Amino acid sequence: MEERLQKIIARAGVASRRAAEEIITSGRVRVNGRVVTELGHKADRQKDRIEVDGKRIVTEAPVYVALHKPRNVVSTLRDPEGRPTVADYVHGAGARLYPVGRLDFATSGILLMTNDGDFANALLHPRGGVPKTYVLKVQGVMSEDDLKPWREGIRLDDGVTLPAEARLLRHEGDKTWLEVTLREGRNQQIRRMGEATGWPVMRLARITFAGVTSEKLRPGEWRALTVDELLKIREEFGVPKRIRGAMMGASSGPVDHRRAAGSARSSAKAPPRPAPEAAGKTARGRAPAARDARPRTSAPEPGALSHGSARSNVRSRTGAPASDVPPAGPARPNVRARSKPTTAASPGSGPARPDVRSRSKAAAGGSPGPSPARSARSGRSETTPRAAETRAPRARGPGRR
Repeated sequence: MEERLQKIIARAGVASRRAAEEIITSGRVRVNGRVVTELGHKADRQKDRIEVDGKRIVTEAPVYVALHKPRNVVSTLRDPEGRPTVADYVHGAGARLYPVGRLDFATSGILLMTNDGDFANALLHPRGGVPKTYVLKVQGVMSEDDLKPWREGIRLDDGVTLPAEARLLRHEGDKTWLEVTLREGRNQQIRRMGEATGWPVMRLARITFAGVTSEKLRPGEWRALTVDELLKIREEFGVPKRIRGAMMGASSGPVDHRRAAGSARSSAKAPPRPAPEAAGKTARGRAPAARDARPRTSAPEPGALSHGSARSNVRSRTGAPASDVPPAGPARPNVRARSKPTTAASPGSGPARPDVRSRSKAAAGGSPGPSPARSARSGRSETTPRAAETRAPRARGPGRR
């Protein structure tokens, strides 16, 4: 189907329709290799090759979004005064979206955004009669009789308004809350109606548009329209033409893409969890040396000791596997295991306690007890400087060559 060239460019997300017209007149667009500068030129986006600045454009998948517009945000994509715009809130939608209609700078509430021009035009056309429901607070105490002009039509400077659905909600002192539903879209219509009837509007929020509500959306959050919502809109207003292929939420309920994206960014920026530190440290306060990275066997070797044995500790100090250490000779005591200084027996305290690891070695088939040299060394104080962790092991006894 042939369409105007600026419409095809805008639908591809390159620029707005007005900006696309400037791109065409400046000679930056080619259709099937020929430069086109006429604004009335039509093309078929499925059959013709359309290029902007030498790059072929591809039509984006349609996206339909419901945004809860906060107050003090303009309903445009850019603002020359530098104020925040609705485009700042839908960066994660994956397409260039523009608002369907507008909400005033000081008005909050539901605002539909899309990249489907036909969808936006159908909902904004006066003959569509799309319902828009507002909740507002006015100055003064209103009664049911005061709502009669709103329900019949109020004369404004641009004509008489269509009858509106209005009902009282509650009173707060000298203030009144109302709910008003319009089926037309004039500039600042609600506020002008309040001024014309002597009830100035103090607070205004739109809660529904074309049946889509801002329920469960905080100001600044957005979600994709569900399948059910799009089907209902098409049944009443004839758009969108196609729903298949559109980027949308699940029909079971709204999806807060903004919050989900924020959580993903937070988790991506979170630093990795540090590895758990070793349970103990050496006598000098340093972390124990890293163990050998070689794989361990599931079954212990014959004569090997349990966890924390002399074999395991020799391997951690020398970097050599336990199988390379000759079994002969008494076991060297574990330095980390000497949490208390081993001193000579004091008078009256009984015989000195033998080295526990030496007993374990003897039980495993080693020598019957520690050698005199090892017994003398075992009486060192914990504050005695010891050799570096990487020094080669000493001779184990007369059995070693």
